[in-house]
Amino acid sequence: MFKYHCLNPIAAVGLDKFGDQYVKTENAAEADGILVRSAAMHDMELPESLLAIARAGAGVNNIPLDKCAEKGIVVFNTPGANANGVKELVIAGMLLAARDVVGGIEWVKDNKADENVGKNAEKAKKNYAGTEIEGKKLGIIGLGAIGVRVANVAKHLGMEVYGYDPYVSVDAAWNLSRDVKHVLNVEEIYAECDYITIHVPLMDSTRGMIGREAIEQMKDGVILLNFARDLLVDEKAVLEGIRSGKIRKYVSDFPNAVTAGQEGCIVIPHLGASTEESEDNCAVMAVKELKNYLENGNIVNSVNYPNCDMGVCAQAGRVAIFHKNIANMITKFTACFGDNGINITDMMNKSRGEVAYTMLDIEAPASESIIGKLQSIEGVFRVRVVK
Repeated sequence: MFKYHCLNPIAAVGLDKFGDQYVKTENAAEADGILVRSAAMHDMELPESLLAIARAGAGVNNIPLDKCAEKGIVVFNTPGANANGVKELVIAGMLLAARDVVGGIEWVKDNKADENVGKNAEKAKKNYAGTEIEGKKLGIIGLGAIGVRVANVAKHLGMEVYGYDPYVSVDAAWNLSRDVKHVLNVEEIYAECDYITIHVPLMDSTRGMIGREAIEQMKDGVILLNFARDLLVDEKAVLEGIRSGKIRKYVSDFPNAVTAGQEGCIVIPHLGASTEESEDNCAVMAVKELKNYLENGNIVNSVNYPNCDMGVCAQAGRVAIFHKNIANMITKFTACFGDNGINITDMMNKSRGEVAYTMLDIEAPASESIIGKLQSIEGVFRVRVVK
C-alpha cells in the first residue's frame, strides 16, 4: 500500500487512476509520493518516507531539485500535457497585441450610458485600429511541445515562421511543419521578426536572456510575448523598449509589480494552463508517472534523474540505487549480490550530470544485509527495494 499527499488541488480524473493500492493522506510526513502544482517546497521538510514528487505542470522552480536528488527523491513533471492550452493563449495574446481589442472593449464599457454608443463607436474605433498577423514574421525561441504547436498554428494563419532551438528533439522535429524556417542563430529572429515568443525552461543559462542587448537587435515596433517564465525577460529593459518605440507591445502571462498596468503591456493573470482540459491532462500524466515509479521503479519525465525504464519486473526482486555518477559503482553493486550468491538477470544504469540511477532485477529477494552493504558504498544516496 502506497500513501500519497496533494499539496495543491489535483483534478479528480487523475487521482481516480491510483486504484486500490493507494491511499490519500493529509499528512505529508508519511507520504510515499507528493503531487504538487504551484505550492512552494523549498522550505519544506522532506520526510524520509518520501520517494517521489510529481509536478502537475511543466515548471519546477517551486521544488528543490538538487536537495531531492541528494535524498534519492525523483521529481517528475508533465511536459506537453498543458501544451494546447498554452498554445491557444499565445495565439490570443498575438491577436490582442496586433489589434487593440482590450482598449476598444474598455471604450464601450466607459460609454455604456450613451444612447448613441453605436454611432459614436464608428468615430472612436480608429483609435483602436491595429494590424493583421497574416504575412507577418513570427520568431519562436524554443521548439518544445508548446513552441511546435504555436509554429504550426501560425503557419495556418498565414504567418512566416522562424524557429530557433539548438536542442530540438526528434519528436518535435517530426511534428514541426516543414514550412517553418529553422534558424541556427537567435540573432536572426531578433533582426527579422515582427513577433517574438519565447518557450524555453528557466535555467541559469536562460535567465534574463531577453535583455537590453537582445532588444536592441530587434526590429522597431516588435511585439514580444512571454508565456514561459517572467524571469526569462529583463522586464525593466522591456519597459524602456516600449517607451523608446522599439517594442510595440509586451504580452506576459506573469503579473508582477514591474509590468502590471504599464503602458504597452498586456499582462494576463497566469492563465496559460488554466483550463479544465490542461489540469485534467496534467493530473493524469502526473499520477501515471508516480505509479510507474512507485510500483516498478521506472523513471519517465524526471527533471532531476535520468529516464530509466525496465518495464514490469518478472523476477523475484528489483532493487533501485541512487548514486553519484562516478567510476566503478556498477562493479561494487554487482559484487554485493555476487558475494551472496544472487544472480542478476537484468540491469540498467543511466546518468544525468552528477547523479546516476541503477536498477537491477535479481533471482532472489535482496536481504537486509545486502541492502545495508549497498547503502554503505561511498557515493550512494539511497537504496530502494522495489520488489
